[in-house]
Amino acid sequence: MGEFDFQVIVKNLPLLWDGLLLSLKLFFIALVGGIFFGTLLAMGRLSSYKILSYPAAGFVNLIRSIPFIMAIFWFYFLTPELVKLVTGKQGEAVGPFTSAVVAFIMVEAAYYSEIIRAGIQSVPRGQPWAAYALGMNYWQAMGQVVLPQAFRNMIPIMLTQAIILFQDTSLVYVVGLKDFLGAASKGGQISGRIVELYVFVALCFLVICFSASKLTNWLKTRMDPAAR
Repeated sequence: MGEFDFQVIVKNLPLLWDGLLLSLKLFFIALVGGIFFGTLLAMGRLSSYKILSYPAAGFVNLIRSIPFIMAIFWFYFLTPELVKLVTGKQGEAVGPFTSAVVAFIMVEAAYYSEIIRAGIQSVPRGQPWAAYALGMNYWQAMGQVVLPQAFRNMIPIMLTQAIILFQDTSLVYVVGLKDFLGAASKGGQISGRIVELYVFVALCFLVICFSASKLTNWLKTRMDPAAR
């Protein structure tokens, strides 16, 4: 530690801050999109219509069976072609951030769909039947009765998956994005002192993820009297 240069970290703070903001932006977009599309996938998998359940199950099983970094590569090369097919514009107009957002949303949707499906199945079957007896249709019963209870049961495990998502944002370096880790790597290459910046990034990830983990455990204890 005698040769550890703290000034390298101080000099690269603006670059690191920009990288952290990009990581957080990607994290929140992927989190919201993943939960939204994950809910639709979960409802599709639970549907009695095979035209909905089979494609949803196939997509979830495919995405969950491949490494995350491979999915990022897939969507990085596939998204421009899809945009060109739909809009007729050149695929090069799609930047690496947009491709990364699509990849993260799709991957997180697959993982969150399984969490949400388990949460929906944890709600007693008498709840939706009671809603139907009150005159509600399927969508009203799901939106007003089943999903609110399911999400309450799923909050701890969803926060755990969110922590994993934040850690996975560092994988976007493979498509050239300067996220938090990418900014540290760039600053290290310029200054020739990459160890200090990597240690700083690791400590930041540790503080953020450990704090979120403690929050998750606290919520789990608050919501489950048996765990107290």
